Amino acid sequence: MLITILGPTASGKTTFAAQLAYTLGGEILSADSRQIYRRMNIGTGKDLAEYTVRGTPIPHHLIDIREPGEKYTLFDYQRDFHTTLRDILARNKTPILCGGTGLYIESVLKGYHLPDVPPNPPLRATLEEKSLDELTRILQRYRPLHNTTDTDTVKRAIRAIEIEEFKSKQAPSATAYPPVESLLLGLDIDRNLRREKITARLHTRLQEGMIEEVRNILDTGVSPEDLIYYGLEYKYVTLHVTGKISSREMTRQLETAIHQFAKRQMTWFRGMERRGYTIHWIDATLPAEQKLQHAHTFIEKKS
Repeated sequence: MLITILGPTASGKTTFAAQLAYTLGGEILSADSRQIYRRMNIGTGKDLAEYTVRGTPIPHHLIDIREPGEKYTLFDYQRDFHTTLRDILARNKTPILCGGTGLYIESVLKGYHLPDVPPNPPLRATLEEKSLDELTRILQRYRPLHNTTDTDTVKRAIRAIEIEEFKSKQAPSATAYPPVESLLLGLDIDRNLRREKITARLHTRLQEGMIEEVRNILDTGVSPEDLIYYGLEYKYVTLHVTGKISSREMTRQLETAIHQFAKRQMTWFRGMERRGYTIHWIDATLPAEQKLQHAHTFIEKKS
């Protein structure tokens, strides 16, 4: 049985997932759209030490599998997820999907059909001179914009239009991957406490060298546009490093953006509930042992 642990940023998902994996002999599949990239550590909150519990390393997958600047699509994630899931199940281990990227989670649980969309140079040529507002209006002609990250940058918006245009010309076909049944456990954290944790964590990451991390990635040849594409920390820190905004503006805008991101995460998870998913919410502030007790109770009922 697949167990899914979800929740907004700063809710303690990874620590909880690792502890649960320790008690179950499980392995973790990451559902974080940015932790797939190597060397993007501080900005993504990729604390690999969390995957060691009582001196025992917890196997984790779909982390550090791409270089910064490489494009990684939802289609890629589905493929890698199912390959890894089959491997974990073949070894009779318990797979635990953990992360805050709701689109990744729902795509594998529901079994989205996502064709591997090739680049469309002629279409790109007609779009590249348009403003972000114009691109947003074009994308809205294809579908409602539930995921605002699609229009976070011009590059993202053009790719989203490219995908929708490709899909509009394809005949309906069978889902590439089957839906996956899962027990969903959500970590529920009070909004005000979440905001406090986000603010504190941002300042900690800045002190730990997040700006230097971005500089080092840029020094390897990754373009500023590619880093900005990843959003949040990498967008605003890159804007600062390249002289577009001051340190003070970077911190202010980034803090606001992360708060908005956490709100969008919860909106997505509540939307999943409206779409028929049952999420068993656990108070994120409970002691670890109590959270694990709640989790095991839900697992036993599901078994």
